[in-house]
Amino acid sequence: MKIVTRGEIAGCPAWAATFAALRKDHRYYEILEDTLGDGVEYRYVAIVDRAGCIQAIQPFFVLDQDILEGLGTEWQVWLARIRRFAPRFLKMRTLMVGCFAGEGHLGASDTVPPGEMAEILCREIVDLARSCRAQLIVMKEFPARYRPVLDCFVRRGFARAPSMPMTVLNIEHEDFDAYMQNALPRSARWQLRKKLKATDGVPLVLTVTDDAGDAVDDIHPLYLQVFDRSKFRFEKLTADYLRRIGSDMKDKVRFFIWRRGGKVIAFSLCMVEGDSLFWEYVGLDYAVALDLHLYYYTIRDMMNWAIANGYKWFRSTGLSYEPKFRMRHELDPLDLYARLRSPLPNAIFRLLLPWIVPARYDKTLRRFANYRDLW
Repeated sequence: MKIVTRGEIAGCPAWAATFAALRKDHRYYEILEDTLGDGVEYRYVAIVDRAGCIQAIQPFFVLDQDILEGLGTEWQVWLARIRRFAPRFLKMRTLMVGCFAGEGHLGASDTVPPGEMAEILCREIVDLARSCRAQLIVMKEFPARYRPVLDCFVRRGFARAPSMPMTVLNIEHEDFDAYMQNALPRSARWQLRKKLKATDGVPLVLTVTDDAGDAVDDIHPLYLQVFDRSKFRFEKLTADYLRRIGSDMKDKVRFFIWRRGGKVIAFSLCMVEGDSLFWEYVGLDYAVALDLHLYYYTIRDMMNWAIANGYKWFRSTGLSYEPKFRMRHELDPLDLYARLRSPLPNAIFRLLLPWIVPARYDKTLRRFANYRDLW
């Protein structure tokens, strides 16, 4: 195992095949490195055979991480007081294995299966963190299906805790109206129809495209409006990210853009994988979004498009759980595996981690029927 640069793996067959079956394949990681580089060091681990040939590649990145950002509001007041005198209190240089903007996956290959990749990583990762001068090590947001494979990390001192989960909704219905009739109780149908009536008589035009390059200057400010209003802020997309993902990944990207009188008032960035449409990011013009209930209007249009195009599942990234709960989504768990590089502090950190993740303090999550699957 060795650290390699982007230049060293350019044109490498193993890199071109990495995550090829997933919506966020190797091209997505290149886009992130080129467009979301502020404060993030993107790197790659290569698994090399005895002949010196690269057999598999695992992306990772290094950044400064505030390990207490997930604490509840009542704790943030005390934390702010402490950081008046110690600004970097429990802010650590962190090595994260996975994707900076999305869930993590193991970069396995035909010659290096997931189990072997996990064993290699967990055996070498502390030394890797030391070489990167990282104090904290995180396997970032891995889907729950990896739990049997990643249990080797738990045996080597890592603690597992839930990240903010994705959600999933089965959309095997004739259309959105049939979904409401079949999946929602009467009260929920009534509330949803009432919200959708807000756009009656409003001329909204939907465009679905795989490349929104000519509209980026209109949609990026709408994304920033949503980002600025969010309680939890993760990666902040740039306009270049929106341009590149459309130009470089047309086969896996769908932009939904809504206009009123020629003006863009909402957009969604979605990606396709198998029989699923993934809702990744949203942008709304809050001058009209709340009055028109655009959040629900856009969901209806995306679901109708997905159903008409043969998709069976509507999947969404984390947050905004209240409307998803009302629309009968299920939680799709994501896990963090984390440890401190130093063994003695890590013994305390392993006990602390489940109490400082945001998922513990989100009351809406507890209302989902499969909430316990997070843990």
